[in-house]
Amino acid sequence: MIPVHYKDLGRIAYQEAWDIQEALMKEGLAIKAARISEPGSAIAQKEITQQLLVVEHPHVYTLGKSGAIENLLINNQLMTELGVSFYKTNRGGDITYHGPGQLVAYPVLDLEAFKTDLGWYMRSLEEVIIQTIAAYGIKGERLPGSTGVWLDTHDLSKARKICAMGVKCSRWITIHGLALNVNTDLSFFGHIVPCGITDKGVTSMAKELGSPVAEEEVKREFLKQFAKIFDAAILPETSIAHG
Repeated sequence: MIPVHYKDLGRIAYQEAWDIQEALMKEGLAIKAARISEPGSAIAQKEITQQLLVVEHPHVYTLGKSGAIENLLINNQLMTELGVSFYKTNRGGDITYHGPGQLVAYPVLDLEAFKTDLGWYMRSLEEVIIQTIAAYGIKGERLPGSTGVWLDTHDLSKARKICAMGVKCSRWITIHGLALNVNTDLSFFGHIVPCGITDKGVTSMAKELGSPVAEEEVKREFLKQFAKIFDAAILPETSIAHG
């Protein structure tokens, strides 16, 4: 099993979480570079620490590097009135929303310790969510041609996304990740074209089940499934571990 250091950062600003991920990636890339350029150095001897960060963000829209700004349907004034911030990010994918009641997970992993296949990584993240929501009786599925986890994909007029995904990978080190709608206020998705997809809806666990869901329980189930699917030993941390 591969040790993965887990930290629940609680509610944290998007930029702060992004800065943490970038710092961890930079550290891992420096170790990899040193292994090539100065293999006998102290930094080259360091292990790259696998990290799994779980957060909740204040209201924020984020646009992926392949996204279209036209998919943001409101102006700055209305965003200010709603208390929503906006960021252009370096992850894949288009536009999405993060906010209270959402489980956001940022795995900062060196895929050389797992499998050097980004497709495998994305399908594995999807499988973690499919198995997590299955514990609540919700049947998550994949939608061909789209990332994330969906419901009712057999009927495209009913298909709706419950978990969005978008990552960046550099020399097999990953940042960004996934956002599972647990008790999310879905009205915020009405001000964007979620993931650039105009003809399909968005849902949450609470909406599907008809009542709010205990978010700490969802986190525990998520960690259980992550450990199983990634063959990981989850090591809870009280502070961010550095290699």
